[in-house]
Amino acid sequence: MMCGVCGSGKTTYAKEKEKEGYIRLSIDEEMWKLHGRKGVDYPDNQYDELSDKVEAALRQKMLGLIKDEKNIILDFSFWNKESRDYYKNIIANAGGTVELVYLKASKEILKRRLRQRNLSLHANSPFVISDEILEHHYHNFEEPHEEGEIVLVQ
Repeated sequence: MMCGVCGSGKTTYAKEKEKEGYIRLSIDEEMWKLHGRKGVDYPDNQYDELSDKVEAALRQKMLGLIKDEKNIILDFSFWNKESRDYYKNIIANAGGTVELVYLKASKEILKRRLRQRNLSLHANSPFVISDEILEHHYHNFEEPHEEGEIVLVQ
């Protein structure tokens, strides 16, 4: 399970794990593939509903992969403890083993990375993250503490 604020390097890390044979599941990529660009191919106000449906489908796929004893990397943000605990329970109940990888980055690093990322929108960077959006995400992020996390400082 990847954990971190937007721009912390979750997808970069997850793609490296893919090279090791992990199957990467990404809400952003599935949203892009199935629905296109937010505010262009579908209205902004439909994002949450569509994202919830995509996440539910990926969760089912994850359960099948766990049953098949595959290594999976969940390229989600897991920005709050409630969602982390929810997925940890689902994974454990399905017979999987959980590893929580937290990519910790300063706000300055996040801003620098997001300025660069915002130059090119694509499946793993589907919309611009402004400084205001980053502030919101940064201040609402619930940093894991004593959750068995592996912390990778950026």
